[in-house]
Amino acid sequence: MLANKITAEKLNLYYGENHALKSVSMNIREKAVTALIGPSGCGKSTFLKTLNRMNDLVPGVRIEGKVTLDGEDIYDPAVDTTLLRKKVGMVFQQPNPFPMSVYDNVAYGPRIHGIKNKAKLDEIVEKSLRSAAIFDELKDRLKKSALGLSGGQQQRLCIARALAVEPEVLLMDEPTSALDPISTLKIEDLMAELRNDYTVVIVTHNMQQAARISDYTAFFLVGEMVEFGTTDDIFARPKDKRTEDYITGRFG
Repeated sequence: MLANKITAEKLNLYYGENHALKSVSMNIREKAVTALIGPSGCGKSTFLKTLNRMNDLVPGVRIEGKVTLDGEDIYDPAVDTTLLRKKVGMVFQQPNPFPMSVYDNVAYGPRIHGIKNKAKLDEIVEKSLRSAAIFDELKDRLKKSALGLSGGQQQRLCIARALAVEPEVLLMDEPTSALDPISTLKIEDLMAELRNDYTVVIVTHNMQQAARISDYTAFFLVGEMVEFGTTDDIFARPKDKRTEDYITGRFG
C-alpha cells in the first residue's frame, strides 16, 4: 500500500452562497496518479485547486475542513503559500507559457527561488525538459520564444516549468483537453513516467484517459465525492449506482 501524501478531511468550500464542495474526504497516495472524474461543474477542478490553495485567489471563497500535505495542515495561517505552490505544482487546461524564451520559461521558477548560477540553471532546464520528454525536440530552440511552439509542445513545456522547482505533487487540470490525439498520447506517456517520482492528481473529462493512466479514481457529482478507489475497482466494480451510471454513459 502506498503512503498517503495528501489528505482532505470534511472539506467544504463555498463561493459566496454556492456550496461548491460538500464534505469531501480523501487520501491521495504518494507516487501514484489519481484521476478526478465527473460531469462539468461537479467540483473536480475546485477540489484540485484546494490542494495548493489556488482558490485563495478567488474573491468570496470560504473553506472549512482540513487538507494536510505530509501531515501538515496547508490552511494553517503560518503556511507560506509560495513555498506550498513550489511543493505542489500546477499545470492548466490551456498551455500558458510565458512570453519569453523556452529556456527562460523553465528557469523562471528556480530564479525566483534564488538560483542565479548559470551552470546550475542550465542543468535544471535540461533535466526538467528531459523529465517532460521534450528536451530533444527543443534543445536547438532554447533561446527562441515559447509562444512559437505547437500546443502539445507548449503543454509539455509548462510541465517542465512546473517540474523545474522540484515539486513533490503535480496537479493537472484537464491537461490534454486542448490538444490533438498525438500530443495527448505523449502527455499520457509522460504521466506514466512522472508517477515514479511525483504524486500526480489529474482532472479529466475523458474516462478512457482516466482508465488508461490512473492508479486511483475519484468520482465527483454536484460537489460531492461519490466514490473513491483503485481505478480498476471504480471502472469494473463500482459500488455506487451513480458511479456505474456515469461510467457506462447513462448520464453526464
